[in-house]
Amino acid sequence: MTTSSALACVALGANIDSPVERVCEAMGWLDATPFGRIVARSSLYRTLPVGKLDQPDFINAVVTLQTPLTPLALMRALLDLEARLGRVRAERNGPRRIDLDLITYDARLIDTPELQLPHPRAIERAFVMVPWAEVAPDAVIGGQRVADVAARMPCHDIARIEA
Repeated sequence: MTTSSALACVALGANIDSPVERVCEAMGWLDATPFGRIVARSSLYRTLPVGKLDQPDFINAVVTLQTPLTPLALMRALLDLEARLGRVRAERNGPRRIDLDLITYDARLIDTPELQLPHPRAIERAFVMVPWAEVAPDAVIGGQRVADVAARMPCHDIARIEA
């Protein structure tokens, strides 16, 4: 179930039921056993919804996490945490109380029906790349530095907030 230790990137988001509090609550859980410990956490960002536009803005953040869990065990633990925090998967891209996405796990490339790493859409999403660049600008995804990817993103729909 465990490996020695790996560095994972996890994106967090919420847009209903006090989203700032939900994201901060999830960060608290991630900084505890069995997940490991948070190495860095980004600021919170207010972002426009993607896909389904008729819903509240999102609060997003990214953490880098030192974890003893394997990639699949970490992903399953994230899904379990979403459920414990009240996530209901009613509609694709719909409102959510909490969303936890495993973006990367060390430099591992995984492509299975249950898990794809790096996250297949992360590089297209400012709400992942901008917060990630804040905490790990030299991290690499798709052969590119995170800071370089973030710098090329249209960022008119993302704003850092005070929390």
